[in-house]
Amino acid sequence: MKKILFICPRNPFSGRYSGDVIRAKKFINYFSRNNYVKVLSPSSKNIDKKESKLSYQGFKSSNFLQKIIYILISLFKWKPMQLGYFYSPKIKKYVLNNLDSYDLVFLQSLRVAQYLPENINKKTILDMGDITSKNYYQTSKRLFFLNPLKIIYLLEGFLVEKYENFCFMNFSKILLFSKKEIDSIKSNFKRKVKQISFGIDTVKKKFKYSIKNNKIIFVGNINYTPNKDACYDFCNSILPSILNIDSTIEFHILGEISNKDKFFLSRKKNVKIFGKINNLEPYLKNTICGIANLKISSGIQTKLLTYMSFGIPSICSKQVAENFDLIKESKICSYKNDDEIIKIIFKLKKNKSFANNVSKRSLKTIKKFKWDKVLPALNKVL
Repeated sequence: MKKILFICPRNPFSGRYSGDVIRAKKFINYFSRNNYVKVLSPSSKNIDKKESKLSYQGFKSSNFLQKIIYILISLFKWKPMQLGYFYSPKIKKYVLNNLDSYDLVFLQSLRVAQYLPENINKKTILDMGDITSKNYYQTSKRLFFLNPLKIIYLLEGFLVEKYENFCFMNFSKILLFSKKEIDSIKSNFKRKVKQISFGIDTVKKKFKYSIKNNKIIFVGNINYTPNKDACYDFCNSILPSILNIDSTIEFHILGEISNKDKFFLSRKKNVKIFGKINNLEPYLKNTICGIANLKISSGIQTKLLTYMSFGIPSICSKQVAENFDLIKESKICSYKNDDEIIKIIFKLKKNKSFANNVSKRSLKTIKKFKWDKVLPALNKVL
């Protein structure tokens, strides 16, 4: 039995419905079957829980002023701003004082890699997930050239890319979602990289074709810039053209959203906002398709896996398709421009055979992403 120190940027037991929290909890539970796991993370309050093979210590997150100071310190050191935002001096102190008592250290996300000292003589695994710097560069390109955020995203992209290379050099193993992203890495780092995809719990067909189906759904945290950009782009550039053809079609947004974005998006014609939800099933009735129309994308979009697990026909942008290894096998429909996505939506609405075939292939492919198929691959990196 190994002693594993597991560090993550958010409380994995908070019940929050987000990809990183779900993934962390799955990994922790899997590791604790045959190992002792000590989990550390920032949290809304101080927490200290202990079980036979698992203990969790949550350290109260820094306040706003402290976060600003830590961000400025990160910038001064030419490190990503997000390291400062997620920094906890208490976690750093615990690691320095107790590191020798653990067999290996597992870090979930680039944001917590900062807690390990350089040149550590111990097995270290970083669950990077995706190449985050791509998101910042893509976001910067999407912003108007006079927007001051353009420079901030460009700078953060540069700092994250620099830090990613540092992690590739200094960690024993790096985990990424997508084989296509692994292929893009410098050849001298590839031997350290292992693909561990995201997973899903259940496969349950909820799609039922009807010519009367009138909902297009988008699932995701709208406070996340790529998702926010995708929703505004769909509402402003694509939905009006769809409504010119069929005024009964609605766009449903399901996920955490700020009051500001809820105010603006809910005023768009035929757009409905449902906010954070814990159970997606009641919202799937009369759905034409689920979309992942992101123009800022890296790694695997978990929203695609969610749609597929219910047999909902899925449509994604070329940017999302580039990082999804099974795009052809799953029959997910990808598009290159606004005209193409509109054509695909109406083909799914009007062509029963096409819609059912996409649904059937999605359900078949998604079985490869069930957690009980994904998690055993972790044994090869321990």
